[in-house]
Amino acid sequence: MIVDYVILVNKNDQPLGTMEKMEAHEKGVLHRAFSVFIFNNVGELLLQKRADEKYHSPGLWTNTVCSHPRTNEKTDEAAHRRIVEEMGFDCDFKEAFTFIYKSDVGQGLIEHEFDHVFIGTSDTKPIPNPEEVGDYKYVSLAFLKKDLKENSDQYTVWFRIAIKEVFKHVASKI
Repeated sequence: MIVDYVILVNKNDQPLGTMEKMEAHEKGVLHRAFSVFIFNNVGELLLQKRADEKYHSPGLWTNTVCSHPRTNEKTDEAAHRRIVEEMGFDCDFKEAFTFIYKSDVGQGLIEHEFDHVFIGTSDTKPIPNPEEVGDYKYVSLAFLKKDLKENSDQYTVWFRIAIKEVFKHVASKI
């Protein structure tokens, strides 16, 4: 069994060391993460539904890809690695903003992340990894705003936080 580690950081994203991923989530320790939001050329966001076997937030809709960089891995490189591993393609994207959040995600786990958010555009058809992704779909921002109001419990906590700022970043571009 492979043991995954996360990079512990302070509120300024300065590394403080590493910790085994599950331990960090059990203790709610602040660690580095990333979230990728990929839009197609008509402005629809590619969402993934987390696989039912995920260790937390299973079966919930979320952004295109989210994960943690490995020790000595740059955050943007990790984001490219994970989009290939989870969605079966790669594309250009840029870091748009960061945010910190802390939330109970069930099963005795707490997400406390310094999250780097990347935004990009691609029309490449995903080939999702079934161990990571239960389903995927493209949605318009209008649909997403409405669905978040009516069905917010169907989305991951970090997605519900980040999407508000994503809307601001893409409003003038899409």
